[in-house]
Amino acid sequence: MYKRAYGIIEALAPLHVGATAGEESGNLNLIFRDQFTQTGIVPGSSIRGRFRSEMRRDLAGSEHQWYGAPAETGESDSTTESVVKFEYASLLWLPVFCPGQPVVWVTSPKLLKRYQRIVGGELKNARVPEKYTGSSTLKTLNVERKQKLFFNFGFLDLKKTESLKHWFPDGEELPAVVVADDEIGMIHDMALYRQSRVHLKDDEKRVVDRGGFFNTEALPEGTVMVFPIAIRETEDVWKPFGEGNQSGEIYLGGLESIGFGNCQITLKGEGVAA
Repeated sequence: MYKRAYGIIEALAPLHVGATAGEESGNLNLIFRDQFTQTGIVPGSSIRGRFRSEMRRDLAGSEHQWYGAPAETGESDSTTESVVKFEYASLLWLPVFCPGQPVVWVTSPKLLKRYQRIVGGELKNARVPEKYTGSSTLKTLNVERKQKLFFNFGFLDLKKTESLKHWFPDGEELPAVVVADDEIGMIHDMALYRQSRVHLKDDEKRVVDRGGFFNTEALPEGTVMVFPIAIRETEDVWKPFGEGNQSGEIYLGGLESIGFGNCQITLKGEGVAA
């Protein structure tokens, strides 16, 4: 039997978790994406790897107990099952620039349904907001007796506004809107943080002859994500952030040296230190 818990990720800086292509394809640093909504994800292996490395630094040896022992070369059956199991983190709320707001948090019914399934509790039987539903804190334009939002790609007609407070993990209702599942990918691409970088020569300010230009994309600061956790029944209590702490700052993904990946992770549910 397993205890159910979950984690909330809030990006405090642009978050890049993905793969880097080689020079022959232009060094595109693209993020991992969900195959259906085409929105950014953080694989469970990335989350576990960061928790493992943090525990190895603070409590060397304990990481094998919670996250499993690695395979040893030449030794069969050297691996062990992890006590804590992580699924991938999916998008919950994505901040998007919107003239006059200036930021609107966007999601879709599919993303909210996954959040509902993971969290359960009071949300288990809640009605998932329909597409084109805005939060009660949203500022809209009244054009031809219709409530509209203006994004860079055009106007979005709202069907209604209602309180979306309980769909935010911390209970603070932000200016937000629910869009269709087949539209979230397009809005997601518009909202991504993008940066062009260059690789200079060591002895002069000139770009190297090959592979000197890098294009990076990342989830923007303020992004909120959720991931489920399963904790196997055990006498010990999982305390990844130390005694009495359920949240802490952790770096996820790559490009840490240029300020990417700083995240606030909050853990909730059974089997997590209170």
